Amino acid sequence: MVEFREGGDRVVDPEELRRKEQKRKKNKKVKGAARLGAVIAAVVIIGMAVAGDSFYQIGEQEQAVLVTLGKPSAVSETGLHFKMPLIQSVHKVNTTIQGFPVGYDMATNENVEQESVMITQDYNFINVDFFVEYRIVEPVQYLYASSQPEVILKNIAQSSIRTVVGSYKVDDVLTTGKGEIQSKIKDMITAKLEQHDIGIQLVNITMQDSEPPTSEVLQAFKAVENAKQGKETALNNANKYRNEQLPEAEAEADQIIKEAEAQKQTRINEAEAQVARFNAMYEEYRKNPVVTKQRMFFETMEEVLPDMKVIIDSGDGVQKVLPLESFTGNDSLQDSAKDTQTEAVPESEGGR
Repeated sequence: MVEFREGGDRVVDPEELRRKEQKRKKNKKVKGAARLGAVIAAVVIIGMAVAGDSFYQIGEQEQAVLVTLGKPSAVSETGLHFKMPLIQSVHKVNTTIQGFPVGYDMATNENVEQESVMITQDYNFINVDFFVEYRIVEPVQYLYASSQPEVILKNIAQSSIRTVVGSYKVDDVLTTGKGEIQSKIKDMITAKLEQHDIGIQLVNITMQDSEPPTSEVLQAFKAVENAKQGKETALNNANKYRNEQLPEAEAEADQIIKEAEAQKQTRINEAEAQVARFNAMYEEYRKNPVVTKQRMFFETMEEVLPDMKVIIDSGDGVQKVLPLESFTGNDSLQDSAKDTQTEAVPESEGGR
């Protein structure tokens, strides 16, 4: 209760003053408690943030690089790990197999001419597409040896591809040489990656497609390929015919050789027989030269003149007729009958 005295002086009630003082103290306590709660909440939040930043998780297909005051070290064990807040930092890398195309765009599947068009050893242009597969094996080198390791890998791949493709003819790139080309490119990229040491390992490189750059050239290559297939077909048919005819010809040749060998042996046997006969005659000639000469003369005359009758007169009145005729005359009759039959045979053959 406030009272006013004469002259306008204000008189305050002590009870009211006491209530105001209590109210002021109470408000002060509430404000202090609020400030303390805010401080505690802030401390809790900061503590939780620090505690949360002290642990990190490494997955199955990940590796981490733990940086302590600027010094990196690799962490490859999976699971939960601890790090010191504000002193250590962690950078994770993906160690799964990754890849990128060379010569085409994966999103649109269209050729990128700056990458795909190449020139071969025989000065032909060709479009070649590749797909490069790689993975990160050394996270520290991957993160700190270069700023863009994938770009370096792609540049190495393009350079190696052009070098190897340029050492082959266009037919090899289009058809039979793909496997060998891929192998050489892979070896070249691997060697260059070892020199640069950017923490990346080449897993595989695959030639996706190879074709001439224009439709006209493509048609020409198809015509050449068809001609090659026709050539192969003709060669196969020729080989088939040769395989069919060669055994028959070899058998015929063997038969001719055998017949020649047989004729040769027959001639040899005949010659040996004649030599033996001549030697035997010579031995008889040495024993009785006169008799042998006469016999040989008579035999020769008989062969030259088979119907000639030879009369030998020994000088004592005895004559011999060669060849000797039968006293009965049957031989002459038989000879005449044989002559008659011989003459009758052609007539019977003509009547048929």
